[in-house]
Parts: sequence; structure tokens; C-alpha cells
Amino acid sequence: MIAVAEPNPYLANPRWVVAEQVADAARRRFPAGVLAIGVHGSLAHGDDTDTSDVDLVVVTYKPGSGPRPVTRRVDGILVDLGVVGADEYLQHARTLSTSWPVAADRYVTTRPIYDPNGWLERLRDTHLGRLADAKSLEFTTLAREAWCRAASAHARAIRLTEWYETDTALLMIGESRLSAAMVVGLLSRTYFRNSADAVKRTGLAGVDMTELGAVLREQAKELANRGRPVDATVSQIFEA
Repeated sequence: MIAVAEPNPYLANPRWVVAEQVADAARRRFPAGVLAIGVHGSLAHGDDTDTSDVDLVVVTYKPGSGPRPVTRRVDGILVDLGVVGADEYLQHARTLSTSWPVAADRYVTTRPIYDPNGWLERLRDTHLGRLADAKSLEFTTLAREAWCRAASAHARAIRLTEWYETDTALLMIGESRLSAAMVVGLLSRTYFRNSADAVKRTGLAGVDMTELGAVLREQAKELANRGRPVDATVSQIFEA
């Protein structure tokens, strides 16, 4: 019996074809600079659609040794090419911030296109190790910062509505929803695929200003219960 090779399912996906082409071109042009190349986002998760972008990351041995970051359209497909030095990327993976709920996915779910040394696994393990060492109050402190951003954007949205600046108010509501979603993600140590996924999974996608205000009040209570109240005296502002 003659063995028949299984067809590669990625070859039928035009986004994977473009990703492979861009990765091959990067390796040819910068053979000594590229350490690893991977995709993240919907393509890495395997649920991309005809409207999905190609999110690529090129990891270089040192800063400036690879291509320039760029966003262009190739064969009708939007390609977002990120470039980062290996040491810098590992430092990012060790850093927790208010945007952690939407940043973590690219550390743990990047699918390699070119990674001969398994560097992307090291990136994932570095981030997971940082999470394992993080204390609860560290996440709560970040959640409080995200809450302040949400409350500020919410207040601006109310003020802009009173001034009949409806379009700008809608932008502020969106910003407030996303920051409130970051609060949820940080308090529960949950990361999301992207900003849209964050507000959807936290139930904040369709809330209006009144409902959002109620959410923020409940979050303020929870932060106080966890030892990181949003309100403070002047002297408390300078306390660790």
C-alpha cells in the first residue's frame, strides 16, 4: 500500500498562507537577526474568519536586528507585524500591568511559524512563572488603578452627554467599559483574547451609563473589601 501524505489544513487558509509568506520573507532578509516568528490572536486559536487580521510577532536576538514593525494589507488581508527583541519580550512577560487581562494571551497562546529553539515556549513559561509568584494584593492594586481609569472615563462621558457631545461621550463609555472589564479580569486573574472579548465576557458590552455607574460602585466595594479602597485621605495617597 502506498502511503498518502495528509494534506496540510493550513494551506487552505489564505491567512496562514500570507503569514507563512511574510515569515519566510523576514527570515530571508534578516537571516542573522530573527530568533522566532509566531502568530497570535484568532489565527493562533484556530477560529479566524474571512475578516480576521494576521497578527505576527518577530522576535529578534537583539533590538534593531530585524524588520521594522508595520501594518499593511497583503492580498486583501490585513497584516499586523510586531517586532521585539528577545530580552525585552521576556521582560514584558514578567511585568504585570492594568492591561494584563488583554496582554497575557499573546504570551501563552502564540503559535510558532519559525521557532527552532523553542523560544516561544520559554516566553510562555516565563509568564506563567510570574503569575505563580504574584500575590493577590498585587492584582488588587492593579485592579484599583484600572477602576480609577474606568471611573474617570465614566465621569467624562456623563459631562460630555450634558454638553450634547454624544460621539465623544460614546468613546468615553467604551473606554470606561474596557477599564471596568480589566478590573474584573485582574480580580479574578482571568485573561481575555482581546478588548472586545473582555467587555463581552464580563457582561459590559451593552451596559449604558447608569448601569455602568452601578457596576463601578460594586467594584469599589469589592476593592475596599480586599484591602485596596479607591477612596483615601491626603496622607494615605503617599502610603505604600
